Amino acid sequence: MTQQQTGGAAFWDERYREQQQLFSGNPNGVLVTDTADLAAGQALDVGCGEGGDAVWLATHGWHVTAIDISRVALERAARAAQEHGIGERISWVHGDPTAMPPPAGAFDLVSVHYFPLRLDAGRAAVRGLLDAVAPGGVLLFVGHDLSGVDESHDPHAYYQPGQVAELLDDDWTVENHETRARTTAPPEGTHHTHDVVLRARRRR
Repeated sequence: MTQQQTGGAAFWDERYREQQQLFSGNPNGVLVTDTADLAAGQALDVGCGEGGDAVWLATHGWHVTAIDISRVALERAARAAQEHGIGERISWVHGDPTAMPPPAGAFDLVSVHYFPLRLDAGRAAVRGLLDAVAPGGVLLFVGHDLSGVDESHDPHAYYQPGQVAELLDDDWTVENHETRARTTAPPEGTHHTHDVVLRARRRR
């Protein structure tokens, strides 16, 4: 996930332009671990940034819809996909994932890594992501352990995996909800050592 707690499209475009590459280009460790047992299908990558997760999913057989608020990030992501020869497996969507509900029941995997969903925006954005999971599909919602987050960003203003879990009804089975140590180094300038992982499956 690539989006900060503040800033819109202009903010993020400028943030990406400041560096030739903002993130590593590698997939998030939780994504690799927690999709290993899933059959490839249709995936939604929320806040895809420079495309590390989307490219990894596509190279492992998934058809991916990847959405991000930054055109600069999407252009870089599309180039990365072409370099890997899997550009046709990914649809890049420019927009704010909190304001553009995805199609209901369309995705076998909805992947949300470190994406800022504000509590004061109401539950519509979260509900939209939950509704996007197809019967039998998986929601993978990952956040930073708050004990390792810079409090100046007011992390408590955003949905955490536990709060999303509370919104799940009897149509869902929580397969994993835990705090675990990161398998990769935290982003430069941060001290994130642990992730909180929610993996839930919509019943058929």
